[in-house]
Amino acid sequence: MKRISAASEEALIVDLTHEGHGVARLDGKAVFVPDTLPGERVRLRRVRRHRNFDEAVLESVLEPSPMRVQPECPHFGTCGGCALQHVASASQLDFKEAQLLENLARLGGVEPERRLEPLTGPAWGYRRRARLGIKHVPRKGRVLVGFRERSAPYVADLQSCRVLAPPADALIEPLAAMVGALSIATRVPQAEVAVAEGACALVLRVLDAPSDTDLALLADFERSHGVRLYLQPGGPATVAPLTPGGAPLHYALPAFDLTVEFEPTDFIQVNGPLNERMVERAVEALEPQADDHVLDLYCGLGNFSLPLARRAARVTGVEGDAGLVERARRNASRQGFEAVDFVAADLAAPTLEAAWARRRYDRVLLDPPRAGAREVLPVVGTGGASRVVYISCHPGSLARDAGILVREHGFRLVAAGVMDMFPHTTHVEAMAVFAR
Repeated sequence: MKRISAASEEALIVDLTHEGHGVARLDGKAVFVPDTLPGERVRLRRVRRHRNFDEAVLESVLEPSPMRVQPECPHFGTCGGCALQHVASASQLDFKEAQLLENLARLGGVEPERRLEPLTGPAWGYRRRARLGIKHVPRKGRVLVGFRERSAPYVADLQSCRVLAPPADALIEPLAAMVGALSIATRVPQAEVAVAEGACALVLRVLDAPSDTDLALLADFERSHGVRLYLQPGGPATVAPLTPGGAPLHYALPAFDLTVEFEPTDFIQVNGPLNERMVERAVEALEPQADDHVLDLYCGLGNFSLPLARRAARVTGVEGDAGLVERARRNASRQGFEAVDFVAADLAAPTLEAAWARRRYDRVLLDPPRAGAREVLPVVGTGGASRVVYISCHPGSLARDAGILVREHGFRLVAAGVMDMFPHTTHVEAMAVFAR
């Protein structure tokens, strides 16, 4: 890579990358230009030269696209939390759906028999889980709290965040001021946000032990802002509440009359309202019958297992994190489920001789991490299930696994569609439905 400072050039944007950058072609070479859209004529300046492409910055939009809207956040363009605020919501979904279908065709060699209508939720104030950087910046004379900058490893200088769920969206400046007053201000590198029903938790990573004065400042912040503070001096097991006691954090799945309790660092789906709709659609698509045995792989806290237990005779949830499995069992027990089993197993290297893997299942739900579910597909293929619903957070791994299910295990890709779990970002969440 070579850094350059070229003169301004005029160009037509002809495409969009998976990262949401516009693509121009100048001198026979692709030039990537953030914050631009196909069909726009722009003025740009190249800043980095590579062998096969160049990178540029946008100087001005000469002819805007009909898809372009005014970003609502004053930090857009600097903060790396969002990449698509300049794109109308409907066009964001079109972009994500095109990525999904292109990946299914190119990487999986499959095409859905029908497309699921995009599943949407709130576009703002939706993010109930986030990890924020914290940095004491002597040059600014204060502490910064926020996401990383778009093209640099620095913490963005934010005053608020339009995508964080209330009340976390308004806590950035107060949190920065409080950390700046601590004696260990330079030793607090991050905060994890977890917004629950009626509660907001902040987990502060502390590299040095807070003094008594620091603890008093932390306790005052907790009281005055109505949040729960947790301190994390080491690994995840060291997370502890500043003030012991209090009801467990939880979120609701009202369509199934359920609540799911969780710890502040547990994985939960980022967009609460969208999660409710996703669970409803997944259960509907899986079509569990009253006498079915359902397998829920990568089950976590029971986000899908517990709703499925309202419809099926028996549910087996399998998860690699033993802590999540224990909390899933508590969630099931607390709500009176007896026909739900939760098993801790390494799904990256499943043992096909394990008791759970040898059982017959009528339905299977998969909700794997970004790497996908390739290692467990033999279990899915030989377990007898007539229907599979796959929840994906990465279209590439979904496409690969879809191809395997279709070509090696005798399934049809009945339907697929996107879900707007992360509005204004390039993150693509999807659901795919398979049948024998």
